[in-house]
Amino acid sequence: MLYREVPKNGDKLSVLGYGCMRLPMRMKSINERLAEKQIMYALDQGVNYFDTAVPYHSGKSEPFLGKVFSRNKCRNNLKIATKLPHWMTHSKKEMDKILDGQLSKLKTSRIDYYLIHALSGELWETAKQNGVIEFLDDALKKGKIINAGFSFHGLAEDFNEIVDDYDWTFCQIQYNFLDTKNQAGTAGLKYAASKDMAVMIMEPLRGGNLAKTPPPSVQKIWKKADHRKTPVEWSLSWIWNHPEVTVVLSGMNNDEHITENLALADKALPDAFSEKKVKLVEDAAAEFRRVMRVGCTGCQYCMPCPAGVNIPSCFEWYNSRHAFKDKSAKLMYIFHNGGVVTDKSSLASICVECGKCLEKCPQNLPIPDLLNEVQEDMEGFLTRPLVWLVRRVLKVRNQQK
Repeated sequence: MLYREVPKNGDKLSVLGYGCMRLPMRMKSINERLAEKQIMYALDQGVNYFDTAVPYHSGKSEPFLGKVFSRNKCRNNLKIATKLPHWMTHSKKEMDKILDGQLSKLKTSRIDYYLIHALSGELWETAKQNGVIEFLDDALKKGKIINAGFSFHGLAEDFNEIVDDYDWTFCQIQYNFLDTKNQAGTAGLKYAASKDMAVMIMEPLRGGNLAKTPPPSVQKIWKKADHRKTPVEWSLSWIWNHPEVTVVLSGMNNDEHITENLALADKALPDAFSEKKVKLVEDAAAEFRRVMRVGCTGCQYCMPCPAGVNIPSCFEWYNSRHAFKDKSAKLMYIFHNGGVVTDKSSLASICVECGKCLEKCPQNLPIPDLLNEVQEDMEGFLTRPLVWLVRRVLKVRNQQK
């Protein structure tokens, strides 16, 4: 495992961080036995930065981590990062209450890296009016948090102003070879680093899309490389090539993925890409943007939908059908979202255009409009009869067992 230093405090953090938003699941809950095994394996292999937040796994991520770290007596061997859900607060008193609750759930006396969650320019101004700066100053003074930072999901023009508005130790931004100009982007990465801030990277694989077998037209580009790389290796090594990057967070929940990520982290050197490699990535990014229908990362911030639409799933199958040329995507969309598996429809067509998702989407996607596209492309007059028929067949088969 390689490590990079946080400029303002000298901490040496693993280049690979463990994102705890997508832990393995079983029956709609965290598969605690498997998740603990995976977390402890990663820790044993040198990962020392673990990132969580109040909303992750519907509030269950923080207490689960607290249980794991306390039970294994490994708290002093790692750094915990979690976040203030400032949208739930209107005063410093409410912020203090949430932080105290997080300390209790995580079974710790301190949060090593504490972020103001999902900021944009407008939200930062509101948080300041509600006392967030006084809250941070007080929490730092009392030692409840050790380092203050923020995660960002706003417009590029607002990023620098937030960076300059407080003495931050670090920030967390979405960054991958498709998002060089989206949100903070490359300019934001470099600006934060110029202020001696550590930069933690989220969504390095764009919600897993960059880890899949790429579209045929992208594969042709990758084949021009002197040495073959997996899609994950292209994505992660490209990010680590930037010396301004401190930690790359990965939402690891598969043993094979964890093994691959750890192996890549052993050679995650900055400034290691040749000009040819840089150009290949630029070409691949341009082709990805051409064939991708929706820039959804699957972050789940838009959920739950009041009408019951499984928004990330709709977009995933839509992209699979067009960008990844998955011939079964349309059928799988109907199977998974039509109510065959869950007995409850979550199709794009049940969207009522309430607009709640627009307020929450970090990518600022026009979700209702895109769901209309999904409906027109992925559904038809036979969708509901097909769902009814499949459910009927499965019911009969179950009765015959």
